[in-house]
Amino acid sequence: MGKVLGIIGGGQLGMMITEAAKKMPEHISKIIVLDPVADCSASQVGAEQIIADFKDKNAIIELAKKSDIITYEIESGDSEVLKSVEKDAEINPSPETLKIIQDKFLQKSFLAENNIPVPEFLQVNSISDLKQGLEKFGYPSLLKARRDAYDGRGNFKIDSSSQIQAAFDYFNKKNLMLERFVPFKMEVSIIAARNTKGQIKTYPLVENIHEENILRQTIAPARVTEKVAKKAEDIAQTTMTVLKGAGIFGIEMFVTKTDEILINEIAPRVHNSGHHTLQSSKVSQFEQHLRAILGLELGDTMLLHPTIMYNILGPKNFEGEYSTLNISKENVFLKMYGKKISKPLRKLGHLNIVGTNNQTIDQLLNELSQIKDKVKVKSI
Repeated sequence: MGKVLGIIGGGQLGMMITEAAKKMPEHISKIIVLDPVADCSASQVGAEQIIADFKDKNAIIELAKKSDIITYEIESGDSEVLKSVEKDAEINPSPETLKIIQDKFLQKSFLAENNIPVPEFLQVNSISDLKQGLEKFGYPSLLKARRDAYDGRGNFKIDSSSQIQAAFDYFNKKNLMLERFVPFKMEVSIIAARNTKGQIKTYPLVENIHEENILRQTIAPARVTEKVAKKAEDIAQTTMTVLKGAGIFGIEMFVTKTDEILINEIAPRVHNSGHHTLQSSKVSQFEQHLRAILGLELGDTMLLHPTIMYNILGPKNFEGEYSTLNISKENVFLKMYGKKISKPLRKLGHLNIVGTNNQTIDQLLNELSQIKDKVKVKSI
């Protein structure tokens, strides 16, 4: 009999993990997700659902009792509660790793202690700490919430001394850190996997383009030199070696103007910039994640085709039900997440454009520019 898989989070990532799990019935017999939204994306593709907050202690205990193995698609779970239920279910990535990663200051400190390159940073406990930090780092600098921030929502870029008070007040007494601003020339990431036996594999480096701190498109492979790609891969390998626990990790990095690599942050889960692997690779990041946490041999990570992933986001000026999106093109793969309501910049789906006939990245980008209008979200 296969194992019962529990997932904290049932959004689009949980949905695609569920779909991958359904293709592995010999290893996984049932999927249960914990998510506060009724009829969440994962439940629409066959996962059972516990409707509760990600941090709900009783719900996590219930999930552990019903599951053989637990993973997560969002790093908002309570690591202490997860640690306490390890007697009931195996948890990967490990609660210890989650605890380090979900606090950005602890994460950066851990990486720095292991000689992994990160931007300069310091802890901020008061406005005087912030002022001293800005004297050290100069302008601009980034003030960040240490916890519960994603898609840039926990960042405040301070461009001048006149913004200090506003930046500090913006976070309403949350735990903070200050980071030296990196004038990068490119944002990149590596999807890396480590299984329970310590085997590590990485997918090729990809290039990420953001709009308002939200990933808009990923270009696979990244348009960098072999030397830069190798440097990033080495850093990813080192990072995976020092982190405990199994699963997929999305390692976001900056390429500086002098071609140095700095880690921006790590997500202990499948990652938006790995969606291209659904069509570009023999084994998707979702199957790889399952293979990793189940202790199976990791799959092939070679890029079979250059691919561009484009996120379909809700328009800024609209909230409500939207019309169905369709596109019919041999090398274009549209994936919608079953979210009935569009909200400003909400991730509603993505598409992958695959270079199947020796197409170059430039040709794929041109193809994307021609079809963007066909996947614009419009009200019904």
